[in-house]
Amino acid sequence: MRRYIAFDIETAKPFPENRDWRSTRPLGIACAAACGGDDPKPRAWYYRSPSGDIEAHLTRQQAQSLVKQLITLTDPQQTPNPYTLLTWNGLGFDLDILAEESGMTEECRQLALDHVDMMFHIFATLGCPLGLDKAAQGMGTPGKPEGMNGALANEMWINGDRLPVIQYCASDVRSTLALAQKCETQGRLQWTSNTGRTRFFNLPTGWLTVRQALEVPEPNRSWMTAPLPKESFTGWLNL
Repeated sequence: MRRYIAFDIETAKPFPENRDWRSTRPLGIACAAACGGDDPKPRAWYYRSPSGDIEAHLTRQQAQSLVKQLITLTDPQQTPNPYTLLTWNGLGFDLDILAEESGMTEECRQLALDHVDMMFHIFATLGCPLGLDKAAQGMGTPGKPEGMNGALANEMWINGDRLPVIQYCASDVRSTLALAQKCETQGRLQWTSNTGRTRFFNLPTGWLTVRQALEVPEPNRSWMTAPLPKESFTGWLNL
């Protein structure tokens, strides 16, 4: 089993109701969190002003510092027994935004290709995405706090209620890490579909990195009315 460090960000600017966040970017990074398997306490990235208030978003320099820390944690030349970066939809969202905010596009591109995005592994194999909460419920691991979601967290942050958002981000990385580890231990992910059927996603060799998932043969998606293009996740990589 890999030594994972789960990663997640929350955005600082209003998220559009139609979910087309690319049309309103840059969104800014409100805060970020990471949680490693040998350290159950998540680490958080956010910044306070000299007066002690939590700042509205990370600056370019602060985002660059975050990228450099992720590189150090995952680089075998810098860290003995390095971590493998782990996300749920980090390829199509978190690392794309981090690349824009930091200006370190090539460094984030390499982080993205070498990391494990569980949701992208599922998408590349099945042709459709899956929500983190549904996966967590299926595996009996902690999901999102009741009554909380990304849209509400974004609204709370903008309205100045920021500490609960940092805590929410931390809970997301704990959930992501717990899910990855339990799935690898059991050799599969299971969840209940919208039709009430139990679905299984086998993991005979564990989770694939993005680089490996890109080599998975295209699934048959002829039954879908509006299949999501792979480029919606990978477009920023300029492959």
